[in-house]
Amino acid sequence: MGRRYDPERRQRIIDAAIRIVELKGIAALSHRAVAAEADVPLGSTTYHFASLDDLLVAALEQVTCGPQSAIESWDRELAGDEPLLDALTRILEEYASGAHGRIRLEYELYLAALRRPPVQPVAAAWIDEWVEVVGRHTADPATARALAALIDGLLLQFLLTDRPFDRGEVRSALARVIGDPGAGTDSDRS
Repeated sequence: MGRRYDPERRQRIIDAAIRIVELKGIAALSHRAVAAEADVPLGSTTYHFASLDDLLVAALEQVTCGPQSAIESWDRELAGDEPLLDALTRILEEYASGAHGRIRLEYELYLAALRRPPVQPVAAAWIDEWVEVVGRHTADPATARALAALIDGLLLQFLLTDRPFDRGEVRSALARVIGDPGAGTDSDRS
């Protein structure tokens, strides 16, 4: 019997890897687990992705570079007329109140670069793109980089703790970096 042509197989494998990382974390990722999730033969995963690092690179590129990526979403959200401080506070609050699976997925893939050198260039490009998006709305690149770092830290802390989102605290922290200390004191602003 001949080989069945399946042009979508590679994409199904990437999608399966993303689902596994989102639901169970990087530690659960294996060629075998991905093959089962994608409903493909085990050999297909190693044919398309010789190593798990290759698969992680493809997954991170899809999550961070696609039209549905967080960066694209933030870019659209920040492009409106809303002041930067208000927009960032609102976006972070929406993230905090939404499903945490997508945020966990993004950070799982992002932090995988710490121990997996092939993933580092994709993660570094993600950071640079994120800083560029924020930088379109700040006074200088240093402020954009500081804001991006603060937002990363706030999101990671939110994921790692049971603390509820504190709008006033987040707004105040963002205001300090943006350079508008008076703007961060009113926790009732929308």
